[in-house]
Amino acid sequence: MDDFKRSNRANWDERADLHALDRTGFYAIDRFLAGEDVLYPIESREIDDVDGLRIAHFQCHIGIDTLCLARRGAAVTGLDFSPRAIDHARDLAARAGLAASFVEGEVYDAPERIGTGFDMVFTSWGTITWLDDIHSWAEAVAGVLEPGGRLYFADTHPGIGPLEEEKGTLQPRYDWRSLRERPEHFESATTYTGDATQLTATRTYEWMRGVSDVVGALLRAGMRLDWLHEHELLPYRHFPMMVDAGQRMFALPPGIPRLPLALSLQATRTV
Repeated sequence: MDDFKRSNRANWDERADLHALDRTGFYAIDRFLAGEDVLYPIESREIDDVDGLRIAHFQCHIGIDTLCLARRGAAVTGLDFSPRAIDHARDLAARAGLAASFVEGEVYDAPERIGTGFDMVFTSWGTITWLDDIHSWAEAVAGVLEPGGRLYFADTHPGIGPLEEEKGTLQPRYDWRSLRERPEHFESATTYTGDATQLTATRTYEWMRGVSDVVGALLRAGMRLDWLHEHELLPYRHFPMMVDAGQRMFALPPGIPRLPLALSLQATRTV
């Protein structure tokens, strides 16, 4: 493990402990344990019926979405590089009385770690920005799917990744594409859920990339793009100016030019 990944994993181990407590309700754990389906509206609307499907959930974190898919009737395996996240995911599965498998490991090693023959790979919200090799990610997606299996992907739109809010406007701050050996680095004293607890592992590294990088990697890995959607909502305040849009989603405020904030797509393994 290189220094970038080591730093990121230390940060995500700490975040997993805080997120499992869910003091701010960001992850809606209490609502989930009470029986509510807490997938966000975008993926809930787009994934179609998953009952009876065998699903691999890449970068599953503490397992809330994994278990929502299980509650919908899927046989789900969650994969994450944070051992603390995997511990919490297994605990949530036991508390919810739901069957799901959780495996610690790198996404790139998914075929070896969780096997092959899956009907679907599911991945959403804050995932590929943490990966230094988009082509190896796409190969892992194709590698675990059976021919005809599909990927569902939803995440922050790459077009807003280079922007930061400055004095009430959005300004470009970062390059739109990062070299593998030169990611952007960030210092965050707290996590994104609103929990004020101070982190000790504050430095993280992320890789910027364009839509063409994501789609191109999937095509090169033997996937067919079925559809691609852009959305003006996100399930978190990517910029401080964003306003509550209901259903645990956020939007840019009035007076700010409309921008695509999220991107979702479906791709199918062709061979």
